[in-house]
Amino acid sequence: MTKKLYLPLLMALVVALSSCSSKMGELSSDYFTVTPQVLEAIGGKVPATINGKFPEKYFNKKAVVEVTPVLKWNGGEAKGQPAVFQGEKVEGNDQTISYKMGGNYTMKTSFDYVPEMAKSELYLEFKATIGKKTVTIPAVKVADGVISTSEMIGQTLGSANPANGDDAFQRIIKEKHDANIMFLIQQANVRASELKTAKEFNEEVKNIDGAVNKKISNIEISAYASPDGGVSLNTKLAENRQDNTAKVINQNLKKSKVDAAIDTKYTAQDWQGFQELVSKSNIQDKELILRVLSMYSDPEQREQEIKNISSVYKNLADDILPQLRRSRLTLNYEIIGKSDEEIASLAASDPKQLNIEELLYATTLTNDPAKQEVIFTKATQIYPNDFRAYNNLGKLAYQAGNLDKAESYFKKAASIKDAPEVNMNLGLIALTKGDKAAAESYLSKASGAKELNEALGNLYIAQGQYDRAVSAFGDTKTNSAALAQILAKDYNKAKNTLASVAKPDAYTDYLMAVLGARTNNASMVTSSLKNAVAKEPSLAKKAASDLEFAKYFTNAEFMSIAQ
Repeated sequence: MTKKLYLPLLMALVVALSSCSSKMGELSSDYFTVTPQVLEAIGGKVPATINGKFPEKYFNKKAVVEVTPVLKWNGGEAKGQPAVFQGEKVEGNDQTISYKMGGNYTMKTSFDYVPEMAKSELYLEFKATIGKKTVTIPAVKVADGVISTSEMIGQTLGSANPANGDDAFQRIIKEKHDANIMFLIQQANVRASELKTAKEFNEEVKNIDGAVNKKISNIEISAYASPDGGVSLNTKLAENRQDNTAKVINQNLKKSKVDAAIDTKYTAQDWQGFQELVSKSNIQDKELILRVLSMYSDPEQREQEIKNISSVYKNLADDILPQLRRSRLTLNYEIIGKSDEEIASLAASDPKQLNIEELLYATTLTNDPAKQEVIFTKATQIYPNDFRAYNNLGKLAYQAGNLDKAESYFKKAASIKDAPEVNMNLGLIALTKGDKAAAESYLSKASGAKELNEALGNLYIAQGQYDRAVSAFGDTKTNSAALAQILAKDYNKAKNTLASVAKPDAYTDYLMAVLGARTNNASMVTSSLKNAVAKEPSLAKKAASDLEFAKYFTNAEFMSIAQ
């Protein structure tokens, strides 16, 4: 009976002595909180904010304690920046902790992410001394694991859209042919010397009308009078020049049996033409003349003010005004290119018969990457100085997952031309290697590439700038765009994006499973994960340790998939 009473009394005495002693022992995990509660990889880093507390009557007045965050996983660990605390009787510059009151502290730390951290634990390790004596304070576990969803950018980049070197093919090209019928001052008759010009113009009309791949749109006759001579006189003069020119053109067309629409107009005083000729001339005081034109809008006042500049008026009369007394002839026509059938056939049988634009366009007439590769390769052989075919071969290789081959083609394209499209694509290659600095450098030189915003969205994810990434992606429907939206917690938009991905792959389904977990949709988790694993079996192992699914680790259906 005495022994039974003795043991509890002894234990109580030990506790009492310990509570009033200065010995520093184990700290409870209740004294620590970590933000975020589950660590998360952001931009290749795993940041954490640790709020800790030394309790009352714990911290010896002569103690120095170094606290180090350590992230541990099977086979490795990473240490964060330590913080040092000191007791009240220690002389130093570290944060002082009161023995009587205890003290709170905050530590910010960050670890370089490695995949093994997905299954890890965050500890605080203590190195303590009291005077010259080393004191053991056991390490305290304060957090579990790392959510690494942001690191899926390494996989979603595979479905990114590299920039294309577009063709400039136009099936219908609008062209025109111009000629001028010149007139003497205050005359509207078409002189014999100008009939020759009209005849030459008509020959061009005949040639185009007879060409198989050309079609006349219309002929325009624009008649003018120079600004000198008054509005009334010049109106009649310009109108007569229009009519007389049209008469000659109609006669020639009739003889040639060419049916073409003729549109006519006249300008009584060609002040615009006058201003253009003066501005291009070397006439003395031309700035003064141009200033008069800007100051006065009334034609008669303009004419009088210019005549008042006697030093230059003779030059105007001799060199400028005669050029304005004319009828301008414009033949508008279309050049009609090869049909799709012709281009596709020649691309396969005789590609040398196609120009570079037609050859590049030929690749858009098939959805078969193998056939596209053949055509692009022929383009590099026939037109080796055009960067686009090399760039587009790189795009095909990238989309096929052959990044080394893609990089080789992109670098060849870059050696030909430092084009925005090539820089953008080299930026994507740099991102796949995890080289964010190089990617940013390349993308800064990619202004003008149509797909640049999408590429920037991928860069911003890698940098941990999720809202900026969402903005850059806009309405792009890719895995990376959905990843950015998930990371920015825009779950409705992410769901719509994933449902609209043109060529969904295993990572499309995996992201849908993550989305299901974040929105507490168990059926979405299991059905999407099942689809993902069917396409890419290795994702089962990833899911088994992915803390996005932590609440499902005890779910039988989930675990039957993730194993």
